[in-house]
Amino acid sequence: MASSPCGNSNFDSGLEIKTRSVEQTLIPLVSQITTLINHKDKPKKSERTLAAIHRVGQAVSVAVGRFVAVGEAIAAENQELKDEMGQACFEARRAGDAIAQLTDVGSALPSQLDGRVTVFSDRTAMVKAARLLLSSVTKVLVLADRIVIKQIITSRNKVLVTLDHLERVSTFQEFVQIFSQFGNEMVEFAHLTGDRQNDLKDEKKKARMAAARAVLEKCTMMLLTASKTCLRHPDCESARINKDAVFHRMRCALEQVIEIVTEARSSGENRILPASIYNGIKEFKSGVECLRENLYSLSPQSMSSQLEALVERTEDFTDSAYTSHEQRQAILGLCQLARQDTQQLVHAWVEAQSVHAKEATKDMEVAILKTSQSVSDLRRELHKVAVGRASDLLKVHGEQLPLRALKAAGAEGNLEEVAEYSRTLTEQKEQLVETCRLLCHVSGTEPLEITCIHAEETFHVIGPQIISAAQTLALHPSSKIAKENLEVFCEAWESQLCDMALLLREINDVFEGRRGQLKSLHWLSKHLANMKTAKAVKLDAEEQTSMAKLGLELRLLSSDVDTEVEKWEDQEHEIVRQSQSLANIPPSLCVYLSLFQLVDEEKTVVMTEMEKLLALCQQLQMGAKTPVQGKAATFQKVTILHLSVFLPLFLLVSALFIRKKRTPITYFCLKSVWFGGR
Repeated sequence: MASSPCGNSNFDSGLEIKTRSVEQTLIPLVSQITTLINHKDKPKKSERTLAAIHRVGQAVSVAVGRFVAVGEAIAAENQELKDEMGQACFEARRAGDAIAQLTDVGSALPSQLDGRVTVFSDRTAMVKAARLLLSSVTKVLVLADRIVIKQIITSRNKVLVTLDHLERVSTFQEFVQIFSQFGNEMVEFAHLTGDRQNDLKDEKKKARMAAARAVLEKCTMMLLTASKTCLRHPDCESARINKDAVFHRMRCALEQVIEIVTEARSSGENRILPASIYNGIKEFKSGVECLRENLYSLSPQSMSSQLEALVERTEDFTDSAYTSHEQRQAILGLCQLARQDTQQLVHAWVEAQSVHAKEATKDMEVAILKTSQSVSDLRRELHKVAVGRASDLLKVHGEQLPLRALKAAGAEGNLEEVAEYSRTLTEQKEQLVETCRLLCHVSGTEPLEITCIHAEETFHVIGPQIISAAQTLALHPSSKIAKENLEVFCEAWESQLCDMALLLREINDVFEGRRGQLKSLHWLSKHLANMKTAKAVKLDAEEQTSMAKLGLELRLLSSDVDTEVEKWEDQEHEIVRQSQSLANIPPSLCVYLSLFQLVDEEKTVVMTEMEKLLALCQQLQMGAKTPVQGKAATFQKVTILHLSVFLPLFLLVSALFIRKKRTPITYFCLKSVWFGGR
């Protein structure tokens, strides 16, 4: 038999595919190669059969050629991958040529194939070529995936550098400039990590990525207001503590993203997924039921130890000060019943082994059923306790009484009441943290466990941040930026309560067998939930980037307005009053007009234009409520509504600038309005 055109190869084929994109790319190739390999040993060599095999082989060869060309281009642009990528491309091209040669039977007559090395005469050669092709193509895809990881790391590094600059700024103007850059970099990072999250095959990694991205999304606005509060009140210790906590949490979330994409092992890996009772019961029941097939699959001592470890985990429920006496007694009673049933099983098991039984005896079968039932009853009781407590807490905390009291006390400058309501909030935080820990025990899936841990960490961190923000407001009760900062942290708390309610529903769905799609940590899920009347519209990456940048710039400029208005001493000024009324109508950028000192002859012109802006803002509100369908229509609507306010505002500020009002603040306003409305 002629030698294989492919030859021998020791190319690595043990590559783990970790992303859906790589997997989906390989599926058509695997399908075509399978068609070539799984032919009959002695097929009818008709012209139709020969032509079909020839077409498939040539299609594979052409596809490999194009694929290799892309791989070689990637290698040329990334020197660190040049050697590995070049070798993988060489192997792929060689395998593609071999398959083309083996399937070059389309134009030959059946009698002409005798004596030639083809897919009919040398199936081993085809198998070798197919294996080489799959391993080399997979290698190219995995190497190309490193480029994506490199992009995420590079983006993260840019964000970290800008984050360091933001932390050290000392002037408001410098902060605005750097924060604008930071916003652009965060939008880029969000897109890269969002694509990576959707591409991951491992559901646990996907859930961890979603948790880290949720932290970054929520912390971006906290960073804005916390930093501005520090700039406005540089000597305030509570403001500094508040700001430092935000920066620390953002850095931790950025690091977690990199750990996920690079699969680095951190010291907190074991802390991320603690042993849950659900998994303990699942493993215990699996071991018990395996005894039906194999009496020697494990030892009686190991089964008893496994149960005791499981019972020990229930102490999170029984030792809790918030568990009622009746619930505690019910859990302890079920634990004791599980022990008794397990002991009966062990006794029957030892007896069966003593007589060298090959399968479970009747006594063992009864004991297996009783033991499985008792641990299932224990799980059901723990689920009822955890879910019931979470539901009760959500009802109580839905009224947000401590948050309202903290806001009121801070606005009044009452430090004693702030301290009192801070203790109340701290107690609620501890209840929520403990409840999230209990929910983690009964969640039922690893992604939901990670979501519970994320909720626990969020309550644990945001609680003290709300308190420090309230203390800052109490020290500076007339500070609008301090008030806004407290509002932002309270909104984050409320948002997490909403996420917890959604998480609770998902845990119930899993428990009752209605396992659906994980929704707890979908990016901006709380905003999508409010869009009930509008039809969902999918934007491409460029449009999403534009929308995200626009929203960030609007919020930044709107927030800056309140800071500048505080500096006005003449609160009776007509323009100030008009500006403050505009501040309540999104977008509130019109308040910038109150920054200009106007002479009498200009005042009338400004007031006239401001009345027009009031009307335009009202039109904006009405237009925003009008639903549209289609991606292009949605994007056009946003652009028109945005420019309907910004264009007149830009013209007005430009007129003031031309009239020799070229102060630094007017120039900054002109620039901000133009770039904000662009």
